[in-house]
This record gives sequence, structure tokens and C-alpha cells, in this order.
Amino acid sequence: MLSKSALFVKKAFWACVLLGVVGLSGLCGLNVGVIASARDGILGLEDPKGGYDCILVLGAQIYSPTTLSPMLEDRVKYGIECYKQGAAPVLLLSGDHGYDNHDEVNAMKRYCVEQGIDPDDIFLDHAGFSTYESMYRAREVFGAKRVLIITQRFHLSRAIYIARSLGLDADGVASDPRDYGYFIYNNGRELLARAKDVAYCIIKPEPTYLGEEISLYGPASASDDREYT
Repeated sequence: MLSKSALFVKKAFWACVLLGVVGLSGLCGLNVGVIASARDGILGLEDPKGGYDCILVLGAQIYSPTTLSPMLEDRVKYGIECYKQGAAPVLLLSGDHGYDNHDEVNAMKRYCVEQGIDPDDIFLDHAGFSTYESMYRAREVFGAKRVLIITQRFHLSRAIYIARSLGLDADGVASDPRDYGYFIYNNGRELLARAKDVAYCIIKPEPTYLGEEISLYGPASASDDREYT
């Protein structure tokens, strides 16, 4: 017969197991819901036919002010291709420019200009510190109503889900022409990020920064933080 202390430990163990199963089930359920809700909005590269206010390219790692990571380079390339196909009249490049020595958006813009894109068609969101903040600011700061989002497939469902939860009419194109490695890390991180952003979309906190409105139908230079050369 078990002692009282041993019985307590046994009960505590099974309680923890039960809580773990419930928590894992809830996490999986949230992920399935996010993915399913965005499935109809995931388009092929040739599918977008126009009518979007902007092509929203989400930031990622840069190696230097002039070198994009492979993941970010492919996002920008696909954004440029959609722009050239006439999906939207402007690009909105949203990323982390929280410090002078970490400037995703100007690195993205430089790449676009080198590919022949008119700087007047390139808007910059310097405070897109997260996917949620990029979507919130696209609506509130830049006045977007209908957006075409460009990012990798593992990330795209969450981006579309957030955008739609915030009232944007959103579709997306997955930019995955190659293998980036870190499959387990990226998808494992995304499991938790989807659950977090479901909560954000219920609470709807304001992003870190808002600031003055910048119309996508005005001069793109209004979104520059410095003279671009």
C-alpha cells in the first residue's frame, strides 16, 4: 500500500500528464484553426490579378545593410514579381528597423531599386517588429484595406489569419523556391507563435509604435527615414 506522500506524488504526476495532454491538444487545435482559416487565401505566384492596395513583404534576417538572408531575398523577389504582374501599384516593405545597425527595410528597398523598381512605388514600415504589428500598422498607419502578403509558407497562414482578424481583406503568396534548413525550428516556433497571435487578435493591443498616417496613394518618400541613395 502506498504511503500518503507516495500517493500524492502519483496523483500530482498524473495531473501534470493530464494538463500536458489538454494543453497540447489546445495548442494543436489553435494551429489547425489558423491554418484552415487561411487556406483559401494562399495563392500561386501567377494567381494575383490586381486590385490590392499594396504588396506587403514581411521582413526577416539581414546579413548586412546590403545583403539579405536567403529567406528575405526570396520574399522580396516574389514581391517584385507580383508587382510587375500588376497585383498592386506599390510595395509595402515591413520589418525591424529598431536600431541604426539593424535596418531590414532599407536593405529590402535597396534590393528592389537594384532590380529596377521605382523608389516612388516603395513604402517602408520601419516598425514592423512582428507579424501582428506589420498587419496592424498596414491598416492603421498606411490605410491599407486589401493586401497581398509575401512570406514563406510556414509563416503565411498566420500572417493571413492576423490580417483578416484585424479587418484586412488579405491573401498571400508563399515564397519558397528553395530549402532554407531549420525545418524543425521554424515550424516548432510557428506552433507557439500561432497560439500567441490568436490571443493577440482577440485582445488587439496597439503595436509598439503608430505615429502619423502615411497614405499608400501619396508619395512613398513620406515613409523614408533618410535620403535614399
